[in-house]
Amino acid sequence: MNYIKHLTGFFEKVAIDKSLNPTHVSLYIALFQFWNCNRFKNPISISRDEVMRISKISSKATYHKCLKNLHSLGYINYEPSYNPFKGSHVYLFNFSDDLKPIQKNERKPKNEPLNKPVSEQALNKSCTSSETGTEQALVPSINNTNILNDKNVSNLEKHSKNFEEINNSDLKNEDVEKEKSSAKKEKEFIVTSSAVEKPTIENVKSYFQENNFPEQEAQKFFNYFKSVGWLVGGKTPMVDWQAAAQNWMINAPKFISNAEQPNRAKQLNTTTDKDYSEPL
Repeated sequence: MNYIKHLTGFFEKVAIDKSLNPTHVSLYIALFQFWNCNRFKNPISISRDEVMRISKISSKATYHKCLKNLHSLGYINYEPSYNPFKGSHVYLFNFSDDLKPIQKNERKPKNEPLNKPVSEQALNKSCTSSETGTEQALVPSINNTNILNDKNVSNLEKHSKNFEEINNSDLKNEDVEKEKSSAKKEKEFIVTSSAVEKPTIENVKSYFQENNFPEQEAQKFFNYFKSVGWLVGGKTPMVDWQAAAQNWMINAPKFISNAEQPNRAKQLNTTTDKDYSEPL
């Protein structure tokens, strides 16, 4: 396999194929290096981390996407193993056969110009033959080069205008998507905030009295959640304040002080002086 002819054939295919981008080319060159180290024998066993390191691809999603694209476009044959302890297999095709040499009978004579003139008219047709003439003829290659340069300039201007139009349309689409997402977030915030039922102090007191809880606890509950904007944990809007009141009633005995608990044993209180120098 001819190394130079293969790469030449590959880059000729890349130049024609508009679906490829620089990431595809970088990935293929990394695979080609593995193939080269394997003495151009198929298949080659690849490691994802190693190929990503050589091709300078940092995203796993981009790596798998480019690998599948090269497979679908016929540049490689990819056979994934789906096993972390076994490398996937890749078959690379020989593109050097696409560069077939020109046969001798198909070659043009040395005296015949490579590029046909756009305008075959000359000042003197006799000057284009092997015979000498007195009048100067137009040089076809120079005329063709000037015409091609003009065409290239016009094509570049068209491509630049199309590129600017595409960029402007992409920016407009991004702005529209941002506006939609911000409007959606505002709508969700309005819905969640409006769905919260904020009770009055009278409602809270009556609810605590129904559950045989003192009015002081109702006042504590109301003052606390009103100060935090009726948010649970400081982040989530409260949906059901009665359920929150039930939790408050369940956890209230845990926060009652020692003085408020008459039945609590006072183990730490003592009236006698102790001598801690005496052994136990």
